[in-house]
Amino acid sequence: MKKLIIILLVLVGLFILISPPGQLSKRSKSSSSVSNEVKVVDEESATIAAIDKSIPSVVTISIDKTTTVPSSFEIDPFNPFSPFKQVPGKEQKIEQNIGSGFIVSADGLIITNKHVVSDTEATYKVLTNNHKTYTVEHISRDPLNDLAILKINTNNLIPIQLGDSSHLKLGQHVIAIGTPLGQFTNTVTSGIISGLGRGIDAGSPFEQFVERLDNVIQTDAAINPGNSGGALINLTGEAIGVNTAVSAQGQNIGFAIPINVVKDLLANFNKAGGTIERPFLGIRYQMITRENALTNEVPEGARVIEIISGSPAQNADLQPEDIIVEFEGQKIKAEYDKTIQKRLAAHKIGDRLSVKIWRDGKTIDKTITLEITE
Repeated sequence: MKKLIIILLVLVGLFILISPPGQLSKRSKSSSSVSNEVKVVDEESATIAAIDKSIPSVVTISIDKTTTVPSSFEIDPFNPFSPFKQVPGKEQKIEQNIGSGFIVSADGLIITNKHVVSDTEATYKVLTNNHKTYTVEHISRDPLNDLAILKINTNNLIPIQLGDSSHLKLGQHVIAIGTPLGQFTNTVTSGIISGLGRGIDAGSPFEQFVERLDNVIQTDAAINPGNSGGALINLTGEAIGVNTAVSAQGQNIGFAIPINVVKDLLANFNKAGGTIERPFLGIRYQMITRENALTNEVPEGARVIEIISGSPAQNADLQPEDIIVEFEGQKIKAEYDKTIQKRLAAHKIGDRLSVKIWRDGKTIDKTITLEITE
């Protein structure tokens, strides 16, 4: 038996020695080619499966509004004594798709951006993937995160599965779904996560609204005006972000709000019995990252850009250019768990907060009493 094994090993060795060098190389290349083909097929299959799973939950949002066109003057060439004639304004009805959203409960709760449904005088409608149209009965707007919860009257919707945005990685494959330009429903684009923890101005000229957001996801998946409010999903079909904005200065630069912000919002909404109760601070601000702080020789935190009149911030004598560095002894940083939005979410209306601000090179202690948003 041992002799037989030795003979077999010798034969195998001789075969390797006499085989043409190119033959082994071809085998190696062939194996590599098959491996690459399998990889491509697997990625394509995962993408298709993720889209099939999530697209029934993505909706298109339209606006229905009547406006009055301002009056104007016309020239009457046949009346030299009174050539200018005033033409009264006319009513104009606006009906168009303006954004996207996605279903988060079977009984009619839909997530979108606040700037998509910012007009409190308008009526909004939702077009589902199966071409049914519903009138939005109620809108709850989140003043902190450019998010809104819409309610429509139905109970047989397919909610999207919510993922976890706390473990996202650069280079991770993602898919954006929505209605770009208000025309092309159920459009899908794919790409990767290009950046995390970005600060942006949300909105677009198409939607005529801009709001400052921090700690958003950057992606090179094509996001266009009208995509706002749609889902950014991973390859398992889970929503990991809310498509929010596109950079006007560059190409293939889109942004999305992390889905964990949505999960916090839904918890607040359900706890408050179907409304959003957010404590009101009354500032517009811009986050200062560690890098910017070192460059400009200022502390890391939130730089106040504007103070709203009559707000808790004004009552506490906060001023533009102040930098908020601490809430209740906790540092304010450009990280999701340490932003002003996250700190405020941990408090309720009426709470008195001890706040540290940096002003003109000095640290000052302030006390702010939180109020409800209007």
